[in-house]
Amino acid sequence: MNTTIKFTLALMLMLTSQAFFAQKIVTSDKQQQIINQKAEKDAKKASDEYHTKLNDEQAKLKKEQKRVEKEKKQVEKHQKDLKNSEKDLEKNKKKVAKLESDNQKMNSKLGSLSDEESQKQQLKIKKNELEIQKLKVKQIDQQKALDKAQAQI
Repeated sequence: MNTTIKFTLALMLMLTSQAFFAQKIVTSDKQQQIINQKAEKDAKKASDEYHTKLNDEQAKLKKEQKRVEKEKKQVEKHQKDLKNSEKDLEKNKKKVAKLESDNQKMNSKLGSLSDEESQKQQLKIKKNELEIQKLKVKQIDQQKALDKAQAQI
């Protein structure tokens, strides 16, 4: 009987120890699942934060790009205005030079013309001189506009 008791005890001990280990393994699996779920949540949270930061950075870069494009357009507009002002100034200078040369030609011809023709030529000369003065005033205004456009660039 003593042997039977020992055998039964040993058998019970083996059965209980396997059940204990099996229970421990099941518990470990549950804990592992909980750890995995927590790790997945942390990874998802980190990923979401990273995507949020990326989206914010993209928005900032887009705003900066728009600002740069706007400044670029302004610079291009100022350069275009500068070129136009330079062209207008050159045209005005050419007109003044042409009118002055015409006046000199008319003055040289005055002595060889009759009184009536001479008066007509003098009237044309006066008109041309008046036009020259107007163009010179315009030229001064254009030069101011050109200087202003250059200062803005």
